[in-house]
Amino acid sequence: MAAKTGSYATGAGQSTQDVRRRNVPENHNGHSVHKPDEVDDKKQKPTKLVQPRADLGLTIGKAQQSIISSLDEYEFILAPLLFTLLSFFTRMHRIGLSPIVTWDEAHFGKFGSHYLKREFYFDVHPPLGKMLVGLSGYLAGYNGSFEFKSGDTYPEDLNYVSMRVFNATFGALCVPLAYYTARELNFRRPAVWLVTMMVLFENSYATISRFILLDAMLLFFTFTTVLCWARFHRLQKESFSPEWWLWITLSGISIGCVCSVKWVGLFCTALVGLYTAEDLWNKFGDYKMPKIEYAQHVVARVVGLILVPLLVYMFSFWLHFLVLENSGPGDAQMSSLFQANLRGTEVGKDSPLEIAYGSRATLKNMGYGGGLLHSHVQTYPEGSSQQQITCYHHKDANNDWFFYPNRNQPELYADAPLSYVADKDVIRLIHSQTGRNLHSHQVSAPVTKADHEVSCYGNTTVGDEKDHWTVEVVRDAASNDRSKIRTLTTAFRLKHTALGCYLRAGNVNLPQWGFKQIEVTCTKSNYPSDVYTHWNVESHWNEKLPAGDPGSYKSPFFRDFLHLNVAMMTSNNALVPDPDKQDDLASQFWQWPLLHVGLRMCGWDDHIVKYFLLGNPVVYWGSTASLGVFALLIGWYLVRWQRGYDELKQQDIDQIHYAGVYPVIGWFLHYLPFVAMARVTYVHHYYPALYFAVLTFGFVCDHLTRPLSRNVQIGVYGILYALVVGVFILFSPISFGMQGSSSQWRHLKWLDTWRITD
Repeated sequence: MAAKTGSYATGAGQSTQDVRRRNVPENHNGHSVHKPDEVDDKKQKPTKLVQPRADLGLTIGKAQQSIISSLDEYEFILAPLLFTLLSFFTRMHRIGLSPIVTWDEAHFGKFGSHYLKREFYFDVHPPLGKMLVGLSGYLAGYNGSFEFKSGDTYPEDLNYVSMRVFNATFGALCVPLAYYTARELNFRRPAVWLVTMMVLFENSYATISRFILLDAMLLFFTFTTVLCWARFHRLQKESFSPEWWLWITLSGISIGCVCSVKWVGLFCTALVGLYTAEDLWNKFGDYKMPKIEYAQHVVARVVGLILVPLLVYMFSFWLHFLVLENSGPGDAQMSSLFQANLRGTEVGKDSPLEIAYGSRATLKNMGYGGGLLHSHVQTYPEGSSQQQITCYHHKDANNDWFFYPNRNQPELYADAPLSYVADKDVIRLIHSQTGRNLHSHQVSAPVTKADHEVSCYGNTTVGDEKDHWTVEVVRDAASNDRSKIRTLTTAFRLKHTALGCYLRAGNVNLPQWGFKQIEVTCTKSNYPSDVYTHWNVESHWNEKLPAGDPGSYKSPFFRDFLHLNVAMMTSNNALVPDPDKQDDLASQFWQWPLLHVGLRMCGWDDHIVKYFLLGNPVVYWGSTASLGVFALLIGWYLVRWQRGYDELKQQDIDQIHYAGVYPVIGWFLHYLPFVAMARVTYVHHYYPALYFAVLTFGFVCDHLTRPLSRNVQIGVYGILYALVVGVFILFSPISFGMQGSSSQWRHLKWLDTWRITD
């Protein structure tokens, strides 16, 4: 600029302002600098000796500026690369220090073993994360033989370090994702670095990523979903461009993946759904947009943000069923036909095809998540006080029942001729272990009060007409002939002959006195399509009948998919706190944002390497405080807007809207469900919500520091960086492993509720 705005002589044809300028040149920043008067270089010969040094200094200065300019130009590559390297260090430093099965490695390591042995198992979480655990074991050369009992030492032939490193990679990659997300949210560079460092140096993230768990994968796909959403939003003016299609598709894939790891991913899905609804509503109000174009926007979002996630989610279950082809501990959660097609199963094996009176059998409820009709000697604590009837998902002798004729028919004798159970027959079901009759009466069910209670009563000789049930065949997967009941393939209902109600097992769990098993009732409603009133014979024994092969019929994938998901939901809802037991690891929702508690991940003996799951206090308390500060900011601007101030431009409002409001909504969506949730909760349930609080903190800092001078900004961010890094280093032993007596870290017990020391 100095070369273009030098001194001008009076009358040089410049503007008045230029004419009135002093004869003072400017430097490259536009500021005036002092220039000495010209002197005779002949009289000042020593200046010729100084000139080369000045040129050298100028050259060095230009080189330094060039380097700084290059660093600045490629900061978007160099900075995340450095942060990522640090992230791998914080997640993997001393990762193999503890050779014992730590915390929930006992669950997820075991699930990984099932994939390697291809044994069917059941868990409340979708399969993607656990399949990745199985993949880590496969890559580590593990054969699936270890039982992963909590506290056990890993055998020498199990490369648990490689499995942990595989898992920690997902946690490490969250850091560059946070960096690029903050950039897409249009944060300035200091705020981008702050958000990245808060994720990088968050002790709880660093700790939980070090073990064979699902949380690092859940966080990774949560981060990818937010990044894809933020990038997709930035491309709104480039609708239907190749890049636009790429990011909406990646958003859908990320949504599908995060939901396929844990259902907590549905909260992230809800965030994108709210944004999409608002976006389409705004477009609907744009009268300049052609209707065809609006319809294309709707279809694109239905495909990219609904169908693609659904296909990804279903594909994870398809792989789950494909890999787990052998019979395993989770068989009973699935339909009888599904079990009959597993290798090594006993379901349907050598079972006679047609049911006769005197046959012993197990009855499977065909509702989604249904179990086996079950009874045990325990009685109802209220109501009739008779023997309990439930549905149970595990193999047990208490699941066996005998088909008997009703009391108006001749007694059943061992040498009696065979008589088959048919549609419309009135029968009795006798519990094989206790000899009592399946019974119902006009007593309200223990939980579903509108239905009648079902119990076990009397015996083969003692009883009444309330032991009678009418068989109503619904369909048969193998035949159109309804004259007989067939193992596995026949779906039938059991109508109480005296009361007219139907035997039903919904997804309602009994209290602790019923062992949290599924309640069985007699429903007064007659809905033939209600699958929870449908039953089939799963296993069948009768020495007088020849063995059949009912397992030759396949169970359709879509039905198995729905069945397993409902079973997962039912079991998840049953994970409620037990009032009779104290869970020292559980915590309450209000404790999480305040960092009121941590969690001991293992035993606390001196000889054990100890890990304490606790967040970085600066990150936690700062992010929680930012939620309140953001609310005050919104209130402040609303009051000023009401008073007629228009200090915010539309660009500023959009920035607050998308970079501030949506992270806050994301926090609420991930946090509030746990407020209403009845299930038992732990500190790690807050970790996805914490990320949205961190983004809110980044927005608040970015917004509040914009008007400040550069030097003040440097000071503010410098202090924040130092606090985040310094406190992480201070608390790093709880993440990297504490050896010896826990009393060494008494100085880290800032709150009495932090059980770092006894």
